[in-house]
Amino acid sequence: MTELTLALDIGGTKIAAGLVDADGSLVDSQQRPTPRDADPEAAWTVVEGLLSEMAAGRTVRGVGIASAGPVDLPAGTVAPINVPAWRGFPIRERVSAALPGVPVRLGGDGLCMALGEHWRGAGQGAAFLLGMVVSTGIGGGLVLDGEPYDGRTGNAGHVGHVVVDVAGEQCSCGGRGCVETIASGPHMAAWARANGWQPTGDADAKTLAADAAAGDAVALRAFARSATAVAAMIASVGAVCDLDLVVIGGGVARSGPLLFDPVRAALAQFAGLSFIADIEVVPAALGGDAGLVGAAALLR
Repeated sequence: MTELTLALDIGGTKIAAGLVDADGSLVDSQQRPTPRDADPEAAWTVVEGLLSEMAAGRTVRGVGIASAGPVDLPAGTVAPINVPAWRGFPIRERVSAALPGVPVRLGGDGLCMALGEHWRGAGQGAAFLLGMVVSTGIGGGLVLDGEPYDGRTGNAGHVGHVVVDVAGEQCSCGGRGCVETIASGPHMAAWARANGWQPTGDADAKTLAADAAAGDAVALRAFARSATAVAAMIASVGAVCDLDLVVIGGGVARSGPLLFDPVRAALAQFAGLSFIADIEVVPAALGGDAGLVGAAALLR
């Protein structure tokens, strides 16, 4: 019987589980909405059910967990900003108890996205990779010299909270001027509304992208402003980590050239050093499966 890695991807909107084979192919997956209940056991019940469903009748060689952060790798706990009921939740211990006898590895969801793209997606062959998601929030993870880089606590690569505007607005993290306050989907839409955008549909990033594609001047300015912030962040991280590739996924990234063309143009303006100018920026290839594939990669 083929041995499979069981992967979990835990976020504020959904909790997903999947089975990944030795080649990095996702052979089965299920997902459930993340409970908004204040009881931490409500979300755990969903995880436990998915574990049981995925493991039934299979030989599982290990479990990889991708979780929204912050995470605490030494303690094996998570405190996702978008899952308020979990504060210091002992996810590694609980999963180990549910599936005794198999190794369990934990990583931040941004790191797992980067690992998934590095293993099976757009980042194959890159030695120094930043994987990032531009969506409701902005997350990221680092693969340095071909290896995942966790940092001291497991939160390295949290690029959504790189400061790009020292006089900027307050961020949900408690800081000020983070790239997330400019380039995340909800902040883009809010800025556009405040500057005269009259959406043709819901006042969200999806409608903003559609209006920008149709030539709406304010929507195009919102994308240019977001792209400039993302490019400034990439230049900063590239200067520190000597990157060769940045892979961008997430809902806002699905707007394609509306985001990528101005990001590349702005990066050229920020890249005063040749090794920053050499950074390639490409769309992610795995979509929503990157977190599960990357969680499985934690066991490689």
